[in-house]
This record gives sequence, structure tokens and C-alpha cells, in this order.
Amino acid sequence: MTRLLPLATAQLGPIARDEARPAVVRRLIALLEEAASRGAGLVIFPELALTTFFPRWWMEDPAEIDAFFETEMPSAETRPLFEAAARLGCGFHLGYAELAPDGRHFNTAILVDRDGRIVGKYRKIHLPGHADHQPWRPFQHLEKRYFQPGDLGFPVFEAFGGRIGMLICNDRRWPEAYRMLALAGAELIVLGYNTPRHYPPVPEHDHLQDFHNHLCMQAGAYQNGCWVVGVAKAGVEEGCELIAGSCVIAPTGEIRARATTAGDEVVFAEIDLDRVREIRAHIFDFAQHRRPETYGLLTEAGFHPTM
Repeated sequence: MTRLLPLATAQLGPIARDEARPAVVRRLIALLEEAASRGAGLVIFPELALTTFFPRWWMEDPAEIDAFFETEMPSAETRPLFEAAARLGCGFHLGYAELAPDGRHFNTAILVDRDGRIVGKYRKIHLPGHADHQPWRPFQHLEKRYFQPGDLGFPVFEAFGGRIGMLICNDRRWPEAYRMLALAGAELIVLGYNTPRHYPPVPEHDHLQDFHNHLCMQAGAYQNGCWVVGVAKAGVEEGCELIAGSCVIAPTGEIRARATTAGDEVVFAEIDLDRVREIRAHIFDFAQHRRPETYGLLTEAGFHPTM
């Protein structure tokens, strides 16, 4: 038995700080069209795919900050992407900055079906970086200043013939995120990221950024018996080098397909959603082998040092 889903990663190259939304949307549509021409029914775009990665700058003017956020989805500027999805019969996953009606700010992703309708939303839970001004850094990472932690939990959506969950960037480093989605039945986890090559607090890890990027996603796929698709915003963006490495990872942890550039690039793969059974019916059969009664420490709020 097979449930085949043709999909594509739509990696983005740099987006300039002054690049207008319509120009970015045209880039997204071009990638969507290329993916659809190769048979894709689902395209995964990166985190904050409509703008530059603005948390690298300290800003105090609320209007300047809010200019990077979307107050509705679709909006007049993004509607052409949704119309293209319906025209092509090709859905997508899109990351963007969301300004909610109640004034809260989130790092958000949505899942859009082949008819151009939003069928799922996720708000990033694991916000990295800092909230205070740290001008010593060559670039800052102010997600804790500009976003609030997501309030939607880890939902799983019936779409594209399977069960799909979403994560965003730093979420991929936390094993609990994959496990929550897997326990809810996710067969495919899609996520976007903006990850700098240089990590100012621990620069000795710079050479490990590509390795750690794939390590956490491959481990998440294997340990939870699901497909994982990670898509980058890559290249040198406003002086900050972002890693690439967009990829499609099988439930065995193997990389099935991978981007080869640091720019706008489509990578196609046809995945079989039924392959989750290879792992979940054998190696990681949750019902038989998990021992949740021993995992109490995982849900305690405090830090428990081991040394």
C-alpha cells in the first residue's frame, strides 16, 4: 500500500530589507510554478518568507516593527500567491510574521490546500535569541522582543492525503516538538528556517551549523517515524550569512533530496506517507515501547542540572 505525495522544497535566497512584498510574492509564485510543472502538489516555503529576517535589528518605533507583519492572510499583496495555488492545483506551506487582531505578534506558518484555502495554522513556540539590546553582536537575534510564544500548541491537520504538522526554525532543535506531533499522528512535518552561519555567543560552533541543522531534523524523523521537510532562507542577507541545506528526510532518517545552492531553488521529491509504518510498527512502536509513566521530569517547569 502506498500513499504518494509529490512535493517540493522552495528555498529562498536573500531578501533585502527594502524589498517590497509584491516583488517577494512574485519570487514565490515563480517557485510555485516551477514546482507544479515538475508535478508537485505541495510546496514548502521558509520561515518569514515575505520579508528579510528583521529580528536581526533593534527597532523601537512600533510602526517600523509592524511594517514587517501581516494583519490578514491573504492580503491584497499576498493574494496572488493563493490564486496561483488554486490555478496550479498546488498547495503550499508559508512562514510569515503575524500581527493578530488583539495586537499580539507571532512567528507563524500556514498550510494552504490545492484550492488556495488555508487549512492549518501554527505559531512558533520555541523562540530563540534575546529581548534586550545587545549591540556588541554583529547582528542581533531579537525574536523574544518581537514575537510572543505560540498559543496554538502542536496541531496536526488532515491534508494532502495524510496528517501534517508544522514547526518553525528553532522548534526543530527540540525533540519534544517532534514527539508532540508524532503522538498526534503526524506523518509529515514541514518547517522553514532562517539560520545564521555565525553564532555570536558560541562562535566555535559556526563550523557545525550545517551538521546540527540536519542532525536534529534527521533524528526527529527517525525517532518519530515520520517524514520531515526543512526549507531555508539562505545566502548572504543584509550582511548576515544564512545556511542553506533545504532537504526532504525519510522516516528512516535518510536525506532523500537536498538543495545544492544558497539561492532560490526548487527540489522535488515524491514521498510515500505509508513509509511511516516501517518505523512505527517496529523500531518505535509507541504503544508497545514508550514508558510515559517514567517521563515526569519532562513536564516540570524547573531546570534540573545534572552536574
